[in-house]
Amino acid sequence: MNQQMEDVIGDNKYVELMYKVIDKDTGSVLTKIEYPLGYVHGVNEVLAPAVTAELEGKLAGDVIEVPIDCNELYGPRDDSLVIVEPIENVPEEYREVGTSILMENDKGQTKTFLVTRVDEKSVTIDGNNPLSGREVIFKLEIRDVRDATEEEMEFGGMAESVPDVEGATKVPVK
Repeated sequence: MNQQMEDVIGDNKYVELMYKVIDKDTGSVLTKIEYPLGYVHGVNEVLAPAVTAELEGKLAGDVIEVPIDCNELYGPRDDSLVIVEPIENVPEEYREVGTSILMENDKGQTKTFLVTRVDEKSVTIDGNNPLSGREVIFKLEIRDVRDATEEEMEFGGMAESVPDVEGATKVPVK
């Protein structure tokens, strides 16, 4: 069997990549992954469909930038989801920027809020997706492209490393 010189990204290819999410306006890095992400193209969805579509046909070593309007993904910011509480009403363990708080409304629905600001008098929590209202650029560096094994096809890649766009850092399981 004559193997192609290079594998291109397409369905049933195992792809390993690094990525970071950059704020289009400020140029600051909002999220980056610490370890390469591995998945099987066309089998499991680990990235936004708009990003996955841009990877199609690319080669190992390619670096691509995909602009994403997060207003389309998450909707515009909703200021009613921003709550400022006097600091004495907030338990000590929630007085740190970046802390996630799972809140429940009177109907029993839950939503994650993020502590975004803490000062001497108050704590601000925000129930908007951190990327809401932003335009970002996904910068992806393709590390490896090859035929997926049967096991990878079944699990869609390394089953334990499925990041979300929220910016949580996942550590691969050895």
